[in-house]
Amino acid sequence: MRVYVPLTLPGLAEAHKAGEVGPGPLTAYAVTPALREWYVSDDIEELEYAALNRAAVASLRLLAVDPGVVRRRVVVALDVPDSAAVADPDRGLDPGALGEVRLADAVPLTKAAAVHVDSDDAEPDVSAAASALGAADQGDDDAQFTVDGAEDHELLWYATQEIPHLLGIGG
Repeated sequence: MRVYVPLTLPGLAEAHKAGEVGPGPLTAYAVTPALREWYVSDDIEELEYAALNRAAVASLRLLAVDPGVVRRRVVVALDVPDSAAVADPDRGLDPGALGEVRLADAVPLTKAAAVHVDSDDAEPDVSAAASALGAADQGDDDAQFTVDGAEDHELLWYATQEIPHLLGIGG
C-alpha cells in the first residue's frame, strides 16, 4: 500500500540521517474506503493524488506550529504492507480524517517511492497559508482563501536519491 507521510524539511533531514521515517506511531494518508467514498472515483491515480493532497494539508499544519522552519510542504510516499496502515474506524467519516491511517512503527527510508516538496516560489503562499490556518479553522472565509492559495501550488516530485540535494547537503 502506498502511504503519504507529511513532514517538514527538518523532518526530512531527520529521516535522511536516521535512514527511516519515524519513530512510530506515524500519521499518514492513503486510499482508504472513506477516501474512496468521499472522492467518488475508481481511478487509483486520482485517489492517490487525493491522499497526497491530504498529506500536504497535514504538512501545512506541521509548518503552522513551527514558525522557524522553511515554509515548504513535504510529503514522503512510502510503500508499506497493507497491514501496516490502519485506519481508525471511529474517525473514518470525519472530514478532517479522510484517508488518515496510522503506522505503528518507523518505516525504512528504503521503502520510499518518492518525495514531494513545494518549489521555492511556493514559499510566500505556503507561509501565508500556515499563518492563516488557525483563523481558517475557525471559519474565517478570507483566511480559508489564503490557505487554499497554497493548494494552488503542485508539489514537485523528487526521487529518493535527490533527498541530499533537497536538504542542501550534497551527494
